[in-house]
Amino acid sequence: MSLTRPKNLKVLLIGANGTLGRAVHAALAERGHDVVTASRTGADLYVDITDPDSIRALYEQAGPVDAVANAAGWVPWRPLGELTTADVRAGLEGKAVSQIELVRQGMDRLPAHGSFTLVTGILAREPLLTGSMASLANGAVEAFVRAAAIELPGRQRVNAVSPTVFEESLDAYGDTFAGFDAVPVRRAAAAYVKSVEGHRTGQVFRVE
Repeated sequence: MSLTRPKNLKVLLIGANGTLGRAVHAALAERGHDVVTASRTGADLYVDITDPDSIRALYEQAGPVDAVANAAGWVPWRPLGELTTADVRAGLEGKAVSQIELVRQGMDRLPAHGSFTLVTGILAREPLLTGSMASLANGAVEAFVRAAAIELPGRQRVNAVSPTVFEESLDAYGDTFAGFDAVPVRRAAAAYVKSVEGHRTGQVFRVE
């Protein structure tokens, strides 16, 4: 049985309008892949990844795809002493549960060679003030990726891309990430290509 994957893949890209999403879209399209974009606004398809029904509808509208790549996720940034239970739940829903749901609902829809690429971030290993929810959600997704990799059907794969702050985002976030080495977003986009086209699974591709 051949392990060769199709050269040109149909990729469902979620969160395509952000800095990372746009770079991933460009990188995948340059490689000849058919990219179907999904977001709350300005994309081929609508999705709210915090709503399981919306994810279900997305998969139905997208039809058969070879890969799912997610560049979306949200967490509240607040001091630990100000976090509410609602904040904690919102952060987990916004970045962890939502991505787990993409895999849970997608595993029976993707082909045997299908793959999932999720997104985390450097705060999983280098915490910052007010970033406890980001650290929690990122760490949860990375643990899920390692565990899900041994349970996915067929030869399906799941990985995560975990970047540091982007050079293109320094104007907005540079003070928060003081002392961190920023990277061009194209490097994170290349990690998505590695995940989509490669054969590795259960990996967290660090971009820093």
